[in-house]
Amino acid sequence: MRVFVTGATGFIGSAVVRELLDAGHQVLGLARSDASAEALTRAGAEVQRGELADTEGLAAAAKACDGVIHLAFIHDFSAFEAATLTDQQAVKAMTTALEGSGKPFVGTSGTMTLPAGRIGNETDEPAVNGNLRGVTENITLAAAAHGVRASVVRLSPSVHGAGDHGFVPMLIGLARSTGVAAYIGDGANRWPAVHRLDAARLFRLALEKAAPGTRLHGVAEEGIPMREIAAAIGEGVGVPVRGLGAEEAALHFGWMAMFAGVDNPASSAVTRETMGWRPKGPGLLADMRENGYF
Repeated sequence: MRVFVTGATGFIGSAVVRELLDAGHQVLGLARSDASAEALTRAGAEVQRGELADTEGLAAAAKACDGVIHLAFIHDFSAFEAATLTDQQAVKAMTTALEGSGKPFVGTSGTMTLPAGRIGNETDEPAVNGNLRGVTENITLAAAAHGVRASVVRLSPSVHGAGDHGFVPMLIGLARSTGVAAYIGDGANRWPAVHRLDAARLFRLALEKAAPGTRLHGVAEEGIPMREIAAAIGEGVGVPVRGLGAEEAALHFGWMAMFAGVDNPASSAVTRETMGWRPKGPGLLADMRENGYF
């Protein structure tokens, strides 16, 4: 297939592009800058200049291809609602352009859209009360009723590997700046995790064979207790590890407190069975200790 990939030069997107090209697909990647365009060209992909707000350009690129993998998101947590609304308009533009075609559209969501405190699975609906990413997920899958082979990959809060600049490196940065590797309460709350290359392979499989309306889980490890993540950070940085109460945690973590305290275990049993997906990468804690996180 000729595949339009948004977020094509990002941490996950660049791995998806490589996965697609190695599997014999062609890639048209969205690039906002000259540097991104050059990176795509070097990788062997075609370039579509533009950005998420350019809905007309996104629709045209989607229509010109055999399928879409949508990974781009404006990661500005100070304007998260605006970023999510921009994302929703982008999804609507691309899926509308594909209506009636039967072409695949693979969107991106997260396991943190699921109800907390129990193991989430692929059949669980996202929480949408105040959860804009859950709304985006539903907008994506609604396209299945209009002749689009729409699916969603819910990613773990930790997608790890070389070049990671997500939550775990942020926690490491906090430990360095504060002198403490912290968790909230007893640290029993859990985060699922997946290696970047395993996530990339799942996006390719979803493009190739996911049924319309499918939710898939990019989850290799169902739930790593936050106290274990903090212990690995403390060991790697060389600082003490402490549990914090709610008030102290809010000061320590800032905007990250809402994520650091979430209990978000998730299963990928259905994904593995239906997609034939078998994660191969190292686990999060081993990756942190052995592959350049410190």
